[in-house]
Order: sequence, then C-alpha cells, then structure tokens
Amino acid sequence: MTASEDKFTRQTLLEVWPWTDTLFSLRCTRPPEFRFRAGQFARLGLCKADGNSVWRAYSMVSAPAEEQLEFFSVVVPGGEFTSELRRLKPGDTLFVERQPYGFLTLERFPDGRDLWLLASGTGLGPFLSILRDAEVWQRFEHILLVHSVRTAGELAYREQIAELPVRMQAPGGAAQLRYLPLVTREMVPGALHERITTLLDSGGLERAAGLPIEPAHSRLMLCGNPQMIRDCRTLLKARGLQLSLNRQPGQVAVENYW
Repeated sequence: MTASEDKFTRQTLLEVWPWTDTLFSLRCTRPPEFRFRAGQFARLGLCKADGNSVWRAYSMVSAPAEEQLEFFSVVVPGGEFTSELRRLKPGDTLFVERQPYGFLTLERFPDGRDLWLLASGTGLGPFLSILRDAEVWQRFEHILLVHSVRTAGELAYREQIAELPVRMQAPGGAAQLRYLPLVTREMVPGALHERITTLLDSGGLERAAGLPIEPAHSRLMLCGNPQMIRDCRTLLKARGLQLSLNRQPGQVAVENYW
C-alpha cells in the first residue's frame, strides 16, 4: 500500500447502485473512530490485481452521525481508480484513510441568512452530507441547492433531496430548501437550461430562486468542475463576495481536491 498501515482502515463494501452508465453511488462500513464534519472528504484506496494500490479523494455523502459511509462517483474513461472501483461488489474491501480532510464546512461562515450550494456533477456529494446534518437547518433561513448536469438522468438523488425538509424536520418547512436543477444539454421541465456561470452572470439564478446574492446575507459554497469554480469566484468577487479564510471571514467557500 502507498499509505502506511497505521493511516488507513480496511472497510467492507455494502452496496453499489448506478444512477446512469457513468454515475454510481456506494456505501461501506465506517470505522468506529472515524469522525468528520459535513462537507469534508476522505481518501479511499483500492488494491489492484497486480498488488499495487491506488488512492483518490471522495467527499462523504453521508452525514457525520450516520453509521455507514456513502460516496458519489463518476466513471472516468480510462481512469485508474474508477475502473477498479466500478468492478467492486458487496463484500469486497475498500480502504479508508483515518484522517478526513477539507474546509468546505459550515464553520467557514460565522453568520448569514441565505446559504447557496452550487454544484456541478458529483460536486453534489458534500452538499448532501451538509443537508443530512441538523446544523444547516438551524443556522440558515433559506438553503438553495443548485445542481448542474448535462442530461436529466444525471440528476442523482433528486427524490431524496425533495424529502430532506421533512426528514430533517426543517424549522422553515418545505420552503426552507429550494432545489434548482440545471440541465445544459436537454430541455427538461422544471429545470434551468444554462450553465451556472451564465445564470450567475445574468442574474437568472437569483430570479429563479427569488432571492438576491449579496454580501450582507448570502453565503456560497462551490464544488465541482474546477473551471466552474474559478469562473464563479471571479463573478462573485466582482460583486463584493470574498473567499472565506481562517483569518479573514468571507462569503464564499470552495473545495479544491479535484
């Protein structure tokens, strides 16, 4: 293994289910001592047939209080890790590094009224973890989940997202969460059709949500395609929303493990 034995645990794959031909989720056992904050990621490892190992970073989809670990993955054509991961079956071994990573967590924001979660593709993963945790429902009056994909079939977890306000006993009721799917290559009823950056630049995202994006009340988390993150940061900075750092609280948090 490329990581020393004291840095990882051997876990058992419990379930794998597909969303499309290239998107799937998986669930495995959780080390009893493994602790993380909603929005963080873990390094997962696989042992290949030749005896070597390969490791990749994956955000937890599961909430910190759940007994199992859940992850959301895309099959990368020719990818060394996902080609192996896709072949695993329940009962197989998955390595989980003991230390969680990442700063895409709510502690980045000391205050705020509206929380915008902007995701593309599997960047949805950490936001599902955040939405499955009670803290976000207590801290923010409005939660806006934006998920950008190419085709309607890639809108994974759609039904589960709709059920979250009831499941989490949202103090603001069903209206507390506004789910805004974006499908860029198909016309889908109930979904926006343009890219996140285009809608952010034109104001279309705010019109669809019925809320403005402004420094005083808005907090934004970005996860997904690196170019999308860079472009969104540029647009938000021009509007006075700054990256939130340890010594300089701001309005924007991003994940950069891609």
